[in-house]
Amino acid sequence: MRVSFSPQRRNDALKAHKSGDIITLNGESFDFSELPAGATIPAGEVPCEWIVGPVERIDGEIHLTLILPHGPNPSSAVASPAPLVSPPDGVLDLPRDPRAVEEETDDVET
Repeated sequence: MRVSFSPQRRNDALKAHKSGDIITLNGESFDFSELPAGATIPAGEVPCEWIVGPVERIDGEIHLTLILPHGPNPSSAVASPAPLVSPPDGVLDLPRDPRAVEEETDDVET
């Protein structure tokens, strides 16, 4: 699987898990194992707000693009992330910035 990203300023979060040709996004699974070689699912045809653009099988590998939510002022690693190429099965290590110190201290009384 090759996972590309489309960064977008959002307040929600994305958790992704991969198992073969199945990707699970925030608990909802999408199985692309039946997509034949050279086939494309057009953009907007997969009923998932996180998948943008087409889903394709190229050289035996699923290629898709996910929205990558980020906060204000993302680092360059998040604003222009490299794709994940052939990531191992399991939780995907999505590019993200660490929480800002002020967010962590908002609930602390002074």
